Amino acid sequence: MEPVTDDAAAALPGEARVLAQAERSLHGGRHGLRAVWPFLGPAFIAAVAYVDPGNFATNIAAGSKYGYLLLWVILAANLMGMLIQALSAKLGIATGLNLAQVCRLRFAQPISVGLWIEAEAVAMATDLAEFIGAALGLNMLFGVPLFASGLITGAAAFAILALQTRVGFRHLEAVIVVLVGVIMAAFIIQVVHAHPSTAGIAQGLFQPRFAGSDSVLLAVAILGATVMPHVIYLHSALTQRRVVGADEEDKRKIFRFERIDVVVAMSLAGLVNMSMLVMAAGVFHSRGLTGMDDLQRAYAALGRIVGGHADTFFAVALLASGLSSSSVGTMAGQVVMQGFIARRIPLFLRRALTMAPALVVLALGVDPSKALVLSQVALSFGIPFALIPLVLFCRDRTLMGSLVNRPLTTFTSGIVTLLIVAFSLFLVYRSVA
Repeated sequence: MEPVTDDAAAALPGEARVLAQAERSLHGGRHGLRAVWPFLGPAFIAAVAYVDPGNFATNIAAGSKYGYLLLWVILAANLMGMLIQALSAKLGIATGLNLAQVCRLRFAQPISVGLWIEAEAVAMATDLAEFIGAALGLNMLFGVPLFASGLITGAAAFAILALQTRVGFRHLEAVIVVLVGVIMAAFIIQVVHAHPSTAGIAQGLFQPRFAGSDSVLLAVAILGATVMPHVIYLHSALTQRRVVGADEEDKRKIFRFERIDVVVAMSLAGLVNMSMLVMAAGVFHSRGLTGMDDLQRAYAALGRIVGGHADTFFAVALLASGLSSSSVGTMAGQVVMQGFIARRIPLFLRRALTMAPALVVLALGVDPSKALVLSQVALSFGIPFALIPLVLFCRDRTLMGSLVNRPLTTFTSGIVTLLIVAFSLFLVYRSVA
């Protein structure tokens, strides 16, 4: 482990060509979609965490048990996620630092070290869910035993991360975007096969309601699986040195472009999550199959009921989700260590360390779906430690300059934070009680 400077480029290098295009966009040399293009990418990387294997488990369980009832929860969680990721992106643009670095500079050392330890534990829980999800996808597609699938997943994750060190970060972004596209296409196809109820979808989206305490618990689980603490740290790192504004006006322009990136990427992630629930409602709930809280059972039922290779599309989407989110989780872990304690370890060593617990779980034969649920509980515990500092920093004018939150933004983000923290604590309590 070696000391590093506060330059995030060591962990997340930019591309000279992209920077040149961004400069032209800032100064009027590019217009329309061409002007936005150089700024697209960071939010797509962050959005991967919003469609990780944990989302598969909660959305399919919700759709099979309650039909379209909880669609509005996904919509609300996605809107909250847009606000949170926009704040994280703004922090990086305004300060040239990521959230972990600002924590180290603003908090006492014991607090900073404590936050780092907590963030590392959350990173391992994140990787557990994502790694198991990818292994399940391989097992479903090819019948490879779960432990062997885990080893193959590790090799694939190493290959994806190699893109960053060999051909640049922009190429890694492109691979992540392609994988997200695969997930989206797979679920669109499944929704078409599911023949969902248009009226049911509209009612579920725009009539917030519950059906007993169990539906409340599942709604909280959906929220907990959507807002991920590690990408709150990561998004600020992805924007802190990607395009550096020469003055406050440039920073405001950069943030306007990045807001478009957030809205587009998070909207796509929201559509994917809604597609998962709609598919489960149309295929399972409509047939009285209300207990599909196991991904392997859902896979088998899709093949039996729907046909048309729906089960294969499901497994491909799960594999793509696990691989992409696992790579993003590794990058987030590097940013967290570098930010909180100004140290880093080789990216591939970090990948090996964080995948070790998942391999142990697979080797012991622990129920993969139960392991996914437990990982979401751990993630819910970690949300307040990232979200509260972010909201506090973004309202600090001495830190944020002209990008400081407006009073309405501060009020809204405060309410969102209180809701998410309360729901997360509720999920942790119900899970251990």
